[in-house]
Amino acid sequence: MKDLYPKISIITATWNCESTIQECIESYKKQDYDNKELIIIDGNSTDNTLNIIRNNLEVINQWRSESDNGIYDALNKGIALATGDVIGFLHADDFFSDEFVLAKIAKSFATEKNDAVYGDLLYVDKTNPSRVIRTWVSKPFKKSLLDNGWMPPHPTLYVKSVGSVSVSY
Repeated sequence: MKDLYPKISIITATWNCESTIQECIESYKKQDYDNKELIIIDGNSTDNTLNIIRNNLEVINQWRSESDNGIYDALNKGIALATGDVIGFLHADDFFSDEFVLAKIAKSFATEKNDAVYGDLLYVDKTNPSRVIRTWVSKPFKKSLLDNGWMPPHPTLYVKSVGSVSVSY
């Protein structure tokens, strides 16, 4: 059954993120799921971000540092490089809530035959991550939610990569 679990591509966009990128990478490293890749797209950082990236190359599968047109341009560059069956984002100032997040996501794709999954999002105090400021609570998907402007937060959204998605409404 484990052979059916998807490869998950995690894309992280950075720009002058020296204060948060190491914790982000550590969170990725701690995931109890091996069929994954980390792609970092940096927008020509001028602080210590690139040195931190270079010091973590043992877990970073691909990375680039070049000019871009903002975070969404960087995320799209990462998507273009992704080789996984499933794609998700872990922003440079984000971290997974526990070490089993990717394993749970992979299991959902493997056993439920989902094309996309999303979950709750905790907004935490940047100086005290154990202090939750706000919680975005997910709900079961209905197309009518999208029609009315509802959208799951993209840091919790994992989607099958292009070519493996089937959409029906």
